[in-house]
Amino acid sequence: MASKKSQKRDFNGMSYSEVQRANSENRSNLKKEDQKWLKDNGYKNAGWDKVITLYRKVEELLEDKSGFEDMSLEELFLEADQIGNKYLTPEEIKEFNQQLSQEVIEIGELVDKQFPDTEIEVIDFSQKIAKKPHKKLHQKTYRTTKLS
Repeated sequence: MASKKSQKRDFNGMSYSEVQRANSENRSNLKKEDQKWLKDNGYKNAGWDKVITLYRKVEELLEDKSGFEDMSLEELFLEADQIGNKYLTPEEIKEFNQQLSQEVIEIGELVDKQFPDTEIEVIDFSQKIAKKPHKKLHQKTYRTTKLS
């Protein structure tokens, strides 16, 4: 009897062993708690269906991780604002922005009252400096005076 040759299966252009290798490498890039979670929830690197399921879950965890961990605090706030705006109507967004700008103006006025800038600084370009300091090539110097 002639043995039947089974068709060679692949996933995303990778053979079974290549998918297993990719799973092992990608799983090592995850946090220890994520690795433990995968193990506790039965994700295994053996058997075609389980290997593919593990591959997809690891990719999902890596996407979630890379998106926010490298962001600065400012970028995280901007991202949160964009997510929040998805649930608002254009009228609500416009109203919120108007209220925010009004509050910013009021805060600016309070800061100006608390910390008034009473000194005026003027740059005098008309007079030469009596004592010339050592200048670097192509460097200009200016004298400032304060008006009281």
